[in-house]
Amino acid sequence: MRVIVNIFTFLLLIATLVVWVFLPWFVALALLVLLLIWLWTPRLGERTRSVTAVGLSTLPQRLGSAAVIVVGIAGVVGVLVALLAMGEGYRQALTGSGSEDVAIILRGGSSNEVSSVLSRDNIVQIEQAPGIARNDKGEPLSSAELVVAANLPVRGGGPDDVGSVQLRGAGEQAFAVRPKLKLTAGRRFQPGLRELIVGAGALRQFSGIELGKEVRLGSQLWTVVGVFSTGDAFDSEIWASAESVADAYRRGSSRTTVIAKLTSPDALVGLKKALGDNPQLAVDVSTTLEFYAKQSEGIVKVLRIIGMTVGAIMGIGALFGALNTMFAAVAARAREIATLRAIGFAGPPVVMAVMIETLLLALLGGLLGGAIAWALFDGFSASTMAAGSVGKLSFSLRVTPPLLWEGLKWALAIGLIGGLYPALRAARLPVTTALREL
Repeated sequence: MRVIVNIFTFLLLIATLVVWVFLPWFVALALLVLLLIWLWTPRLGERTRSVTAVGLSTLPQRLGSAAVIVVGIAGVVGVLVALLAMGEGYRQALTGSGSEDVAIILRGGSSNEVSSVLSRDNIVQIEQAPGIARNDKGEPLSSAELVVAANLPVRGGGPDDVGSVQLRGAGEQAFAVRPKLKLTAGRRFQPGLRELIVGAGALRQFSGIELGKEVRLGSQLWTVVGVFSTGDAFDSEIWASAESVADAYRRGSSRTTVIAKLTSPDALVGLKKALGDNPQLAVDVSTTLEFYAKQSEGIVKVLRIIGMTVGAIMGIGALFGALNTMFAAVAARAREIATLRAIGFAGPPVVMAVMIETLLLALLGGLLGGAIAWALFDGFSASTMAAGSVGKLSFSLRVTPPLLWEGLKWALAIGLIGGLYPALRAARLPVTTALREL
């Protein structure tokens, strides 16, 4: 019978954890309110409060063992949140580059800008399509751009340490379709000249591209005339005139991408239809928001899997620490628990008291770990190869409230498992046996 009960308890615990993983914060808050209401009910609630108060009053005598739970869980939450913050920062850097009223047009079947090729005839037909906004002169607000790779020395590295940066040859309307782009120093490049403006992120990653410096890209020298910032993925790029880049890299009149401002977000449907119905074109059309969100999916998923895996491994260690600590705490209080049961306290209040104590310690560890992760890693600069790109993407880690809630759920899950079995042991321990212990 005991084996059946243990198996049922284990299966119930697994089901609870599965539900808990997907639990939104407001449901957890509702459960907390229900628990508080139950604690203030007569008999069982009152007895649970009494047993809990006695257990918490002995914590000062058990600071060392309690610290094992708190520090262990804080470590798990801190590492988990930091790893997830890397994925969140990467996602925000890419999705922040997009907008619902700006379209990106690539050659059909292209997964990214680098692999796309659009001829001059293609570009002319695209820019005349309905749905693309126009300026006061009647010119389409679109930028035909060319994206290529360039090698630059990595900042802080040796003479042979070079990295890949994304060089974007931008059209005349590139700044109009990206209103977030702001020059922080210098001026814009001039069409037809070998002049560069560099993103703030690229400036942090690579050396020799400071304002006024000459940079060798391929076999030609370029002059850095400006520094810009967008607060998104474009910060990791260097820009020049599309004509100059095409000439230097022998791309002729072809481009890789057309970025177009839409008359409204709803205009995308008409633009897609018009370009799709044109037999001379084979292009893919989407908003830049959709495009960059899709580009970030793979890396974010990998980073999340890594974070969950590392968190699970560390969580197992913290779980065993919690189990050992709570089993020791129950053993140390065996006489006390037995006395309570002998004078009429039933098993449920004892179970709930031990569980509440463990969950409170887990909550403290989760809050501590989340606070450490936020203090150390929120805004921390990092870089990696961007999905579908030819250069490094510079971004900042983002510790967001949903990530902190994710870490807190892990902390409480460890506390739940770590306190359940010691609590059941305390409730099942025969009174006569417990009174003989210690």
